[in-house]
Amino acid sequence: MTQANNDLPTADAPMGTADAAGRRASLASAFLRFLPPESVICAPEELRPYETDGLSAFRRVPLVVVLPDTIEQVQRVLAICREQQVPVVARGAGTGLSGGAMPLDNGVLLGLAKFNRILDIDPVRRIARVQPGVRNLAISEAASPHGLYYAPDPSSQIACTIGGNVAENSGGVHCLKYGLTVHNVLELKMVTIDGELLTFGGECLDAPGYDLLALMSGSEGMLGVIVEVTVKLLPRPEVAILQMAAFDDIANAGAAVGGIIAAGIIPAGLEMMDELAIRCTEDFAHCGYPVGAAAILLCELDGTQEEVDEQMQRVRAVMESSGATSVHIAADEAERQRLWKGRKSAFPATGRLAPDYYCMDGTIPRKRLPEVLQRMSEMSAQYSLPVANVFHAGDGNLHPLILFDSNRPGEWKKTEEFGARILELCVEVGGTITGEHGVGVEKINQMCVQFQPLELAQFHAVKAAFDGDGLLNPGKAVPTLQRCAEYGAMHVHHADAPWPDLERF
Repeated sequence: MTQANNDLPTADAPMGTADAAGRRASLASAFLRFLPPESVICAPEELRPYETDGLSAFRRVPLVVVLPDTIEQVQRVLAICREQQVPVVARGAGTGLSGGAMPLDNGVLLGLAKFNRILDIDPVRRIARVQPGVRNLAISEAASPHGLYYAPDPSSQIACTIGGNVAENSGGVHCLKYGLTVHNVLELKMVTIDGELLTFGGECLDAPGYDLLALMSGSEGMLGVIVEVTVKLLPRPEVAILQMAAFDDIANAGAAVGGIIAAGIIPAGLEMMDELAIRCTEDFAHCGYPVGAAAILLCELDGTQEEVDEQMQRVRAVMESSGATSVHIAADEAERQRLWKGRKSAFPATGRLAPDYYCMDGTIPRKRLPEVLQRMSEMSAQYSLPVANVFHAGDGNLHPLILFDSNRPGEWKKTEEFGARILELCVEVGGTITGEHGVGVEKINQMCVQFQPLELAQFHAVKAAFDGDGLLNPGKAVPTLQRCAEYGAMHVHHADAPWPDLERF
């Protein structure tokens, strides 16, 4: 996406040009006392690459970017920001899709790209200790010689970092069986806004006290800056076989999803794509998808040869009884990887259909899938905007891709309103506004729809316990009650309406 939205939340009113220049010089001087010149970025043209994350509709150029490479340097950066009351946004690879890593124009962007070392692989205890800037896929690559791997596998796994995965509680195509990031992390080290280093969790099976490890997962950088992560490694399954079923009716594919789970089978992955997504992905990745099908299901089963053989027959029976027009089994590992490559290439492939696309992320009960898809189709016709559907069908995590052209006046406004209605539909049918992309700035208004004032007040209380001055990633994820009152009065989300002023936590 290329459309920039300038009505975004900031911790304070934007500063004038002279004020910003003075603040930038003062901060840069303080950071240069302990960071090398190449780790402090303040030239306007060098700040531009950091103005957005994967949700490029929302942009802000930060005052300063700092790139520390030791925990002690992170502590000093945060202590200075705390002392000078400067907001801080932590950033990994910038692949997030909700604006969670978008900087503030009156704040510091703390980049963790240099924290890219795998500190330890322990094949006996099946754990890996890594820095937050390590790529998701790099963990599995390092563990592979020991017959181990790291299970969560977002589509961006070749680029996204483990620190960002923790911040957003990322999932992936195999999260149905093996869980989200929160289920695969054992220990975190985090630096608070005061510069204090804390450790949550541990390498044992359980830890006493409140489950603060889970609290940090999905906290979107609002409670602290993650500087080290210990994750679980799993042995590679003896066998992994992928079945692809084609359907001439997307409702039948949805029924098959429910039937497989109802049969007591938990696939390693269970993904669905609709006709538009199939067509553009096949054209892009040439992976062997049946062009012309209304929907396909990709169902992977793994385990021992005996259990996989038995489950394959049961899954095939469910698919055929649900109306599958064909069921194809990957002939070998190369074909299995090719079919998965298509699914993981779906987002960039869809980008070839229109100048821009808006990737949504909501989760619904599986039984409501046919109804929700039908209502989204009706909305698509109402807004005159095509939608390609790619989603984790097994756990009801939808990723509708709204196709639009930001060069057309008013089309981004219309697209954002359409996306908001999809998320609110998810809540209406008993689901949630996010499954794995986080809230960031994208879904902050829909938080007002999903949660009541008392619940939001508790969120603010947790935030205040860690960051009383509201300096860590302010204006993200949790709306103020004032904002929710204004959004409720609007009834309909207007993309070009001013964002309400955000109070300090």
